[in-house]
Amino acid sequence: MHIEIGIISPEKLAYAGVAATALLGAHTMGLLNSPTAWLRTALAAFFFSLLMQAWHLPVGPSELHLVGAMPVYLLFGFIPTLFGFGLGLLVQALVFEPQDMAHLAVNFLSLAVPLVTVHHTLGKKMQGISVANVLKLDAVYYAGVTLMVGFWLSISNDAAPVADWALFAASYVSLVAIEPLLTIGLVALVGHLRGSRWLAACIDEGLLRRAAPAAPAASVA
Repeated sequence: MHIEIGIISPEKLAYAGVAATALLGAHTMGLLNSPTAWLRTALAAFFFSLLMQAWHLPVGPSELHLVGAMPVYLLFGFIPTLFGFGLGLLVQALVFEPQDMAHLAVNFLSLAVPLVTVHHTLGKKMQGISVANVLKLDAVYYAGVTLMVGFWLSISNDAAPVADWALFAASYVSLVAIEPLLTIGLVALVGHLRGSRWLAACIDEGLLRRAAPAAPAASVA
C-alpha cells in the first residue's frame, strides 16, 4: 500500500495531508477521553509496525505489506487502530525509510479510509466473532485498500496506472488470504484468556464481549 516516492505531485500530497489531519482531528476526543485507549494505541502501533517490517515486497509503483489490520482492529478497537496506523507509519518512516515521510499522509489514508468504512458498516453491527464475519471484514477492508491504491495511481504521473494497479491487486490476493487465519487464531486466544485483568486494559471491550460466544468453555467468572 506504500506508493512510490515521486509519482504524486506536491500539491496533491498537500491535499492528502489536510485530509489525514482532518480525519485524525475528528477522532481526537475519542482518544483523549479514554486513558486505556492510549495504551491500546501504543500496542496497535507496535504490532502494526512489527507486521509491516516482518514482510514487505515492492510491486510496481507500490509495495505489499503484511498489515494485520483486522487483528489489530478487533484486538485494540477502532480509535487505537486509527491512531496506531498513523503512529506506526511515522515510526517506520523515521527509523527505516526516511523518504516515506513525503507520502506519510497518502499511506495513512490508504489504510485509514477503508478502516473507517469497515468500522461504520460491518464493525459496529457485528455481534460475534465467527469465520464468516472475519472473512467479511477482511474482504471489505482489503478491497478498500486496493481501491485506495488505485485512486492514488489514477491521480499520479504513473505511465501505466491501470496495469500497475492490476499487478498490485493480483499480488495482494495471496497475502490477504493469510490474515483471516491470524485473526481467528488471536481471537480464539483472547477467548481463552478472558478474565485476565491485564487483558481488560489492553484489549478492546467490544472484542471481549464478542469473543465470549466463540469460546464459551474458556470463560472465567
